[in-house]
Amino acid sequence: MEPLWKLLYLLEPAPVTLILTAVAVTFGSAFRALNYGKEMERNRDLSEASIMLDRSQALMIPVMSSCSLVLMFYLFSSVSQLLTALTAVASVSSLFFCLSPYIAHVRSQFGLADPFVSRCCSKSLTRIQWLLLLACTSVVVAWLVSGHWILNNLLGIAICIAFVSHVRLPNIKICAMLLVCLFVYDIFWVFFSERFFGANVMVSVATQQASNPVHTVANSLSLPGLQLITKKLELPVKIVFPRNLFGGVTAGGNATDYMMLGLGDMAMPAMLLALVLCFDHRKSSNTVSLFDLHSSKGHKYIWYALPGYAIGLVTALSAGVLTHSPQPALLYLVPSTLGPVIVMSWVRKDLDELWEGTLSNINDKSHQIEV
Repeated sequence: MEPLWKLLYLLEPAPVTLILTAVAVTFGSAFRALNYGKEMERNRDLSEASIMLDRSQALMIPVMSSCSLVLMFYLFSSVSQLLTALTAVASVSSLFFCLSPYIAHVRSQFGLADPFVSRCCSKSLTRIQWLLLLACTSVVVAWLVSGHWILNNLLGIAICIAFVSHVRLPNIKICAMLLVCLFVYDIFWVFFSERFFGANVMVSVATQQASNPVHTVANSLSLPGLQLITKKLELPVKIVFPRNLFGGVTAGGNATDYMMLGLGDMAMPAMLLALVLCFDHRKSSNTVSLFDLHSSKGHKYIWYALPGYAIGLVTALSAGVLTHSPQPALLYLVPSTLGPVIVMSWVRKDLDELWEGTLSNINDKSHQIEV
């Protein structure tokens, strides 16, 4: 056990930036999910419908995550290039999804004519959307070539936002079931997997770097500029910050040079935040605005869940500093986010509505599908 003064490390730039980024991404993912639901309602677009998880699907998430961890633990080197390629495709799609609303806003503000020109993946795209798609692809290519941690974080954040927007939870009952299962999942794979597998599976998988298929292709073709392409990549399934933030580290550096937080530690709590944000929206007004969230109308459960997330994250980092060992973030994040929401909704007599309510009650006309 380290002395308490070691906690001063959390005031250094890297931990502070990690905490602020994680909180902002978690809230931003929930807010984008709320707006995306409103967009679906306005556009009546079934092709853009979100996936509503039922009980069995929610329970399958920790099961499938466990299976994926074991496969990655044993076969990562064999499938890393395929994973990199699939991640690159997902990153382009996610980045396009995140930036599209801002491009549409700029287009409407300046009254730009933007006719549909062709289709891509069964979806009609305008000229500006094609340019955006090209820009997103360029960002992903830059990440494949450089492996820079900032680009890695940018793509990871985009994937997190897109996931939370498209995969929804209908009520607190299923949300609590999912988070409790993930609570157990995280504890087992961080604290107890070494007893069964001879190594900490979670840490081993999280710190492995994938082979870069771009480098492999360039090397096989003897292309010029090979030395500029990184051999190894951090996949954007986590956000990373150099411990020496302003000094930086080279691409492909050792994993111990970084502080990291898995996307699941942002995306799973963000699904809870998205649920309570939709509930707050239904209770207050029909206007989706950041400023409305500060009003005194309605029950703002988001302001119990979001500070709870920040407190849980700081607690997880503090435990890691004091014990000098990896910590399962969900061990701290699940109680600190789910607990205040359940307690306060019980006090305010909203628990029954939250417990059994569905997102279809929040947006009666929104088009959602069940898998």
